[in-house]
Amino acid sequence: MYFAIKISLILFFGTRPGKKETKTLYNVSCPYCSQTGTLTAISQPSYVHFFWIPVFKLKTSQFAECAHCKRGFYKEEFSLNMRKALEN
Repeated sequence: MYFAIKISLILFFGTRPGKKETKTLYNVSCPYCSQTGTLTAISQPSYVHFFWIPVFKLKTSQFAECAHCKRGFYKEEFSLNMRKALEN
């Protein structure tokens, strides 16, 4: 007798966002409205996952928003003072 066993395997992989990190930039003024202490910077990594387990970091997205004028800034638009405050 001959028995054929067929095995099916489904793989779950892709990209997922990681946990957001929020930092208030207290001593930095907004480049748009010049209000000091109203900027909040947000950093969120993106991971490649295999079966919902993060394998490695793909990239990190960064942006900032002013609480006064609601203007958003991409990482490329960060001023020198914003970059220095994020490094500390």
